[in-house]
Amino acid sequence: MTTTSLRRVLIPGVAALAAVASLAACGSSDGDSAGDSGSGSSGLSGTVAAGGSSAQEKAQEAWRAGFGADNPDVTITYDPVGSGTGRDNFYSGAYKFAGSDSAIPDEDMSKATAACGGSDPIEVPVFVSPIDIAFNLTGISTLNLDASTIAKIFAGQIKTWNDPAITALNPDAKLPATAISPVHRSDSSGTTDNFTDYLFKASGGAWKTEHSSDWPVQTGEAAEGTSGVVGAIQDGEGTIGYADDSAVASTKLGKVSVKVGDSFVAPSADGAAAGLAASTVVDGADSQLVYDIKRDGTDASVYPVFLVSYLIACPTYDDKATADIVKGFGEFVVSETGQKAAAANALSAPLPSDVADKANAILEKIAAK
Repeated sequence: MTTTSLRRVLIPGVAALAAVASLAACGSSDGDSAGDSGSGSSGLSGTVAAGGSSAQEKAQEAWRAGFGADNPDVTITYDPVGSGTGRDNFYSGAYKFAGSDSAIPDEDMSKATAACGGSDPIEVPVFVSPIDIAFNLTGISTLNLDASTIAKIFAGQIKTWNDPAITALNPDAKLPATAISPVHRSDSSGTTDNFTDYLFKASGGAWKTEHSSDWPVQTGEAAEGTSGVVGAIQDGEGTIGYADDSAVASTKLGKVSVKVGDSFVAPSADGAAAGLAASTVVDGADSQLVYDIKRDGTDASVYPVFLVSYLIACPTYDDKATADIVKGFGEFVVSETGQKAAAANALSAPLPSDVADKANAILEKIAAK
């Protein structure tokens, strides 16, 4: 299936989140397609620890601010440790729910089931976002690359920026002989899982390994977390790496437009949403809504390098307070208001209404034992 520091519900001193919380409050009477903007969860109290996907970090800030506006007695911490560690901490019980940019691997499903007392875990999409292939090359802000060339760059087979494979795709660019320095995640990462899935499916055999949350080849520089990758790209001339669009948007890094059919497509939320629409749901338990993402189409409305990030939870919890908080928060996240808040803060694509409705129907079943 392709699939640092604690932060509290309300994060003082972050002006952007005040606007997000205002958006959530104003949207609470919008008649959301899924959930009720959290307003039905008023009166909740308690503390829930969660974590995982660093790509979700800005969205989680928005969601916790919006949910906290309606539920001031609830504290939810979210630690952006990466999808793999987030899932592991969910299996161990350290987190009551996790954010993951890839679905639970088949080999881990028994751990997830055990963590949920023998029941199938919940997996629902909550965040759809383009993955930018970002680079640092003085004087160049955009490049066109096809999947085969990208794969060979990250495999260490294309070593300089003026390589004929790159210049052929960018005849008008003045490309230097600067060495290419690829940057990848050092931690187990759903962003890596999605990026390697794209390389394997779309590169025509240039990338040899199937998708993996752990970087599968011994090339390039390793950096921890989304922020670590972006920082490493910024710090070196000739660097190139991959990261969620929300982390690249505020930088001056260049972005790659990837070849789709006969066109080159820049990263965008709309392109990621079109990619989700072109993908198929994986057969699984009734509590799981997981997508097999199509990466090798020719529709130029699709940006194929994107991630579908999931909320992973249990259908039942030992105490009612925890169950009600996880359920209420999840319903807020997939609500129209929650998705708008994430889009505003994290530049993500709101879930299509039918997907949000299906996710909400699964989350509604969360209860105490």
